[in-house]
Parts: sequence; structure tokens; C-alpha cells
Amino acid sequence: MDKIKIDVKNLDLFYGDFHALKKINMAITRGDVTALIGPSGCGKSTFIRTLNRMNDLIPSCRVTGEVLLDGKDVYGSMDVTELRTRVGMVFQKPNPFNMTVYDNVAYGRRMHGVTDKWQLAELVETSLKKAALWEEVKDRLKKPAQALSGGQQQRLCIARSIAMEPEIILMDEPTSALDPIATGRIEELIGELKEEFTIILVTHAMHQASRVSNKTAFFLLGELVEYNSTRKVFTNPVDKRTEDYISGRFG
Repeated sequence: MDKIKIDVKNLDLFYGDFHALKKINMAITRGDVTALIGPSGCGKSTFIRTLNRMNDLIPSCRVTGEVLLDGKDVYGSMDVTELRTRVGMVFQKPNPFNMTVYDNVAYGRRMHGVTDKWQLAELVETSLKKAALWEEVKDRLKKPAQALSGGQQQRLCIARSIAMEPEIILMDEPTSALDPIATGRIEELIGELKEEFTIILVTHAMHQASRVSNKTAFFLLGELVEYNSTRKVFTNPVDKRTEDYISGRFG
């Protein structure tokens, strides 16, 4: 039986008077890779940020409705630090901390009180292996993270997220700043990570959505127009607006 990991119910989001998300209802199953597609400014990134309450950082932001993580409302009594440990995030531009490769991966666990050097070393190695980066950096762990290429930095940010042992990884256009080869590596990596994590991916690239996801959600002007299996959305969409967007008639 499918196990719903995130259940979004009647979600509305406002920035001041601007109604950015309108009555979003969406259930995301454990182990899915869900792609969020749609033109710029349609609400994809805003939506993904409601799932770990990153929008809380914007003073004018107001949210109504429910976002249930394993049945518990993240906007209720859930501790935000706990939420962001369980729901990791990888941003559009690689944002490694200004420290060594090793310390980037170990940082979060250290902040949570892990001090044993053997435990941290194992965690760093395991996380870098899962992020398909270990072989490239195992002799450079004490070098600055900024010395890595853009694609390596993005995989380092994924390793940093993995090190916190999240249940969900949010990816907000993780390849838009990368070249095609690095993009291919990240896409392969998503294919491997889905065995262990629920992944929600914002992407502008239609081909990427069709390659890496098994569910696709099409957003337009703050509304969730269509949400179904990726195959159905791309080959037999229900809504004319979805068909128009996928066939390149707008957006």
C-alpha cells in the first residue's frame, strides 16, 4: 500500500496582499521523485519552501491550510529545527560553507552534538559516497570546499544534506547553474538517492522532469493545475493548459 509522506491540504500562501499559492491539495508518497514544473513565478519554489517552512524567513508571508508530514502538521507544534533535519534542502546555486570539504559534511551533526571523531569520519565518508563524490575528494577533505568545481560543490551540498539523515530532500532547480556533464551526474545521483529518500524537485527543464521523476505536478499562477504520474502528465495530460505548456505553446 502507498504510504503518504507529505499531505498538503487546502494550502494558501500570501506575501502581504499577494496570493502566491491557491488552495493546493497534494499527497506525496514515500519514495517518490516528484518534479514540480511550470513557468517562472508560478509558485513552484514558493511551494517547495512551505514544506520545510523556509518561507517563515519572509516577514510578510502568511500560510493557511495544512502541510502534514507523516500525519503531523508542520505548521502546528512541530519544532522547526526538527522539521529541517527531517526535510533537507539543496538550493539552485551550490552554497558550500566557507570551510573544508570534510567540515561542510560534518557541520550539521557537530551542531547536533556529535563530537566523536571516528563517528564523524564514518558519517562524512558514507555521505560523500552516497552523493557520488567520495572518489573525487577523498584526498582533498582538508581543502576548501570552494576549490571544487560547481558540479562537485552541488554534490557536496547534497552530501551535507544526506549527513543529517533526512527523510525528504527538497531540490530547488539543483542543476540550473551547472554544465550539461555536471547536470547528468546530478540526475544519475537522484536516480540512486530515490532508493533511500523521498525527493521533491523543482525544475525548468521538461526533459529533466521526464527523465528523473515518477510523479509530476504542473503549477500555473499559484495553482496546482495537474498532478499525476510523469508518464501521464507528459503523454496524456488531462488539462489543456498542461498540454500547452509541455508542447511549448507558452512558458
